[in-house]
Amino acid sequence: MLTRPIPSSGEALPVVGVGTWQTFDIGNSRAELDPRKEVLRILFEAGGKVVDSSPMYGRAEAVAGTLLGEMKARDKAFVATKVWTSGEAAGIREMQASSAKMQAPVIDLMQIHNLLDWKVHLKTLRKWKDEGRIRYIGITHYTDAALDDLTAILRSEKIDFVQFAFSIGQRAAQQRLLPVVAERGAATLINRPLGSGGLFGKTKGRALPGIAAEIGASSWAQFFLKYLLGHPEVTCVIPGTGKPEHARDNVDAGVGVMPDAVQRRKMVEAWEKG
Repeated sequence: MLTRPIPSSGEALPVVGVGTWQTFDIGNSRAELDPRKEVLRILFEAGGKVVDSSPMYGRAEAVAGTLLGEMKARDKAFVATKVWTSGEAAGIREMQASSAKMQAPVIDLMQIHNLLDWKVHLKTLRKWKDEGRIRYIGITHYTDAALDDLTAILRSEKIDFVQFAFSIGQRAAQQRLLPVVAERGAATLINRPLGSGGLFGKTKGRALPGIAAEIGASSWAQFFLKYLLGHPEVTCVIPGTGKPEHARDNVDAGVGVMPDAVQRRKMVEAWEKG
């Protein structure tokens, strides 16, 4: 799998990870756990690392942590989670709980979820980073309405990562945020890269366009993910899935050729004709 450097450190990060929203919020039965364990195995076998979660996602943190523990794969994972509460003390308690649930004494990336009480939490995150309890600091949101806020924070604060929604069907971040990301030297995690699955409704029954062969995309999922990875500012996409067959498809988007600007325009034209 291809990697991209985290600008603040130069550390190489594989370009396809796994998101856990909804897909890892499950019970304790092996029938539920084993497919998610296979998703993680596929990710790591392909060279991927990022496993992204949040306290907002129900049992997802605990499930991911349990599976990483069973697999003895903590060293293979880049563990990313979030703080999603108000107040300094509440934030500290929540992050301590997340660390325990994910079986990660050191969390690779702690993000302020949906910018909730971000000024308060940012002070804590900087202290924790200095103490070695987290490695990177991030901010997140999932709506286009928040892009201006994300941009303003990136311009005023030193942030390692920014996570936001971006897909071939939701491209506002392309003009409004990516130039600032490049200017400020932040890494990016892309949530909802497949439009929470909504992109596939438009492609049902449609053959892949000819441009797909040029970039080595053999499925619509790879087509959509490669569109995003063609942007040099995109560090890693984190499609959420609990299905091994989807995980295999997703990780294959992280190898081979990525589209240039001309090819990306053709991809959008092909998408919009549908």
